[in-house]
Amino acid sequence: MKVFINKRIPEIGIDMLKQAGLQIIFPDHENITNEEWLEYCKTADVLLSIGGDFRYDKTFFETCSNIKAIALYSVGFDHVDIKEAVQRNIPIGNTPDVLSKATSDVAFLLMQSVARRASYNFQKVKDGHWDVFDPLHALGQELYGKTLGILGLGRIGFEMAKKSRKAFDMNILYHNRHRNEEAEKELGATYVSFEELIANSDVLSVHANYTPEQKDLFNRSVFEKMKSNAIFINTARGGFQHEKDLHEALVSKQIWGAGLDVTNPEPMSPDNPLLELSNVCVLPHIGSATIEARNGMAKLAAENIIAFSKGEEMPYCANPEVYIQHS
Repeated sequence: MKVFINKRIPEIGIDMLKQAGLQIIFPDHENITNEEWLEYCKTADVLLSIGGDFRYDKTFFETCSNIKAIALYSVGFDHVDIKEAVQRNIPIGNTPDVLSKATSDVAFLLMQSVARRASYNFQKVKDGHWDVFDPLHALGQELYGKTLGILGLGRIGFEMAKKSRKAFDMNILYHNRHRNEEAEKELGATYVSFEELIANSDVLSVHANYTPEQKDLFNRSVFEKMKSNAIFINTARGGFQHEKDLHEALVSKQIWGAGLDVTNPEPMSPDNPLLELSNVCVLPHIGSATIEARNGMAKLAAENIIAFSKGEEMPYCANPEVYIQHS
């Protein structure tokens, strides 16, 4: 069985695939074009897909009808047409759990960085503008006892809530499709409507799975309903935020600050006006960028492919319907 991997991953995953007797195909250079990617895909049985640059939609599945399974090197699968994959009996593997702590660390980091204007002050030092002490210049805010609102209190959101509760004794509000009884019991989290979430959060952190219906969910009308001291954090997907509206909300002081590990689009243009603001911190989508998380992702992706090659169910499958409908 031939496995096409579009980018290098940690050796633990490569070694597992080789030991399983699978043939691995790598591109002959980095940053391949969409056309080159398609040509490689046509030579493989299974894909190990790294990054969200390529779309797995009806056109792809028709063009590469040879593909029997896809293992994603990510938790998110918003770049995959799951319905189309199910119809074609193509399992889509992902990598849950192993990056929950790492990604929540970044959300926690962004919250603190924005609250204390860390990026702005670091840039001042680099620019040689370590000014004379001014008691009123670019003040931050403290997080102790504030309210953290979480949209999408799953594994990553739970870790973020736990850190915030323990470090700053923050109150936890959340909005989910379903109640999270564990969070309510362990962290005293309170389930609220979306309207209550945006109105009452001092920090609002997005951890939900993104769907096209949620595009620009955080727009002018939502920012207008948030608290004037609110910090908006997004480590999920950049599509959640309307960035022009976010900029206007920050400049007009409708909200206090923003920390982003995901942007819309990615990469963010270096002349994006958000980068000029002292109350903004932007990172280049590094939520899972730790040795431990990336090794774990490689291991899970390899486990998905190896299981498929043996005729077994992928242990981490984003569309288990492919197995249920044929059981």
